[in-house]
Amino acid sequence: MRLLRPFLLAIIFAAAFYYFTTARRGPLQEVSWVTRPGHVDITEAAGPETVDSIEQNNIMVYRRNIPAVVNITSRALTWDFFYGIVPSGGQGSGFVIDRQGHILTNYHVIAEAVQSGRNGEIYVTMHNRKRYKAQVAGTDPAHDLAVVQISAPDLVPAVLGDSSNLQVGQRVYAIGNPFGLNGTMTDGIVSSIRSVREPEGTTIDKAIQTDAPINPGNSGGPLLDSHGNVIGINTMIASSVGQSAGIGFAIPINTAKAVLNDLVTLGRVRRPGLGIRAAIPVGPELAAQMGLPADYGVLIVQVTPDGAADRAGLRGGNQRAYLGNTPIMLGGDLIVAIDGQPVQDQQDLSDVMNKHRAGDTVTVTIYRGQRRMQVRVTLGEARQEA
Repeated sequence: MRLLRPFLLAIIFAAAFYYFTTARRGPLQEVSWVTRPGHVDITEAAGPETVDSIEQNNIMVYRRNIPAVVNITSRALTWDFFYGIVPSGGQGSGFVIDRQGHILTNYHVIAEAVQSGRNGEIYVTMHNRKRYKAQVAGTDPAHDLAVVQISAPDLVPAVLGDSSNLQVGQRVYAIGNPFGLNGTMTDGIVSSIRSVREPEGTTIDKAIQTDAPINPGNSGGPLLDSHGNVIGINTMIASSVGQSAGIGFAIPINTAKAVLNDLVTLGRVRRPGLGIRAAIPVGPELAAQMGLPADYGVLIVQVTPDGAADRAGLRGGNQRAYLGNTPIMLGGDLIVAIDGQPVQDQQDLSDVMNKHRAGDTVTVTIYRGQRRMQVRVTLGEARQEA
């Protein structure tokens, strides 16, 4: 009897549980809290919300520039050993720079089409979805820049700003076509100004680093300041996965402005050259060994015959010597400044050249022996003096 009582109580509890949870509701009935009122009573905002000043500025920048930003697709026919002639191509962004239809972009966006010659085609799609076939107006692979042209009505050019005085922390905006999604805008700040090397080997001097998300398809699109002026051309990202990792880079717009006239009028860039065939960077130790009057500068070893430096009277070396196991000529002029800007190595010379065009005249400060001199040099075209 003592064992029977717990057994009976267990049966009673089990039967009660079954009755209230299953049998009472039917074999297929489920518990539900869904109601079916005559109408839905929701809480709505009192009226349209106004945007704050930051949002207003974002909207202004976007609306001002979206008519100028374009999508660029390139198509090239290439030869494959197994499949014969096969199409290949890519896409990127660009922006209109004048009412004649010139569009600035990255060279690598259209490189395959350019290298394919007649087998390459380039198309530009505007923000209103209208599509035009484009022609290459000029290329500058050394700066990863290119200009293409379309024939289209009512074009709205972007406003080109000034990238010379950018400050880390300034707000910037990137507009482009990441992953083919037209008219996308992202924002961030200027994270740094530094020189970087692109995957193709091109060096971007004073590149604008930004944390504004930049992804494949953004290349060639504008980087804008808070006033909506173009301060850079988005060109690359630093990423191990091929997508934005918070580090993007843009070519300073001043670099582009310096070569735009040549690209449009000549189709190529007349790169300025000082006409120096060989030179040695000089530091304190080397200056002491050679008995030079300055402990920095670039020592001219050889000038290009009839080049800019030669015509201006700059001199190369005339005394044979060895730098390690390398034979050199000493006794040439020591360049210490150009237009008042100190020169310590070939990179400084390159920086000065990037600010000028062939035909410009610069003042070169040199030491000839112990004598300090200033010489006026009219820059030649680097390609002609190579």
